[in-house]
Amino acid sequence: QVQLVESGGGLVQPGGSLRLSCVGSGMFFSSYRMGWYRQAPGKQRELVASITNGGITNYADSVAGRFTISRDNARNTVLLQMNSLKPDDTAVYYCNSNRWGVDAWGQGTQVTVSS
Repeated sequence: QVQLVESGGGLVQPGGSLRLSCVGSGMFFSSYRMGWYRQAPGKQRELVASITNGGITNYADSVAGRFTISRDNARNTVLLQMNSLKPDDTAVYYCNSNRWGVDAWGQGTQVTVSS
């Protein structure tokens, strides 16, 4: 059974940086597409960034140029480096894995951008 555990959220001032980490277990990690999603209060969950098993990345327009997704298959880890954070980035961030159309989700980590 796939398990995903996120870490790295917290409170940061506007313009600051955070790095989120997600460690997967119970899976052949390198064969999965991995992604980060977020959900703000009263809004739908949205894709932030994804990375295929071949390393191809995709970003939401709202974070392109500020966030970077990467993966370390040897450590079963996917990272999200978030720079130049804005109050609109405040949300719960979820790690996602997908293979053959089957999704798994982490429990989420809160990111709050506020002065």
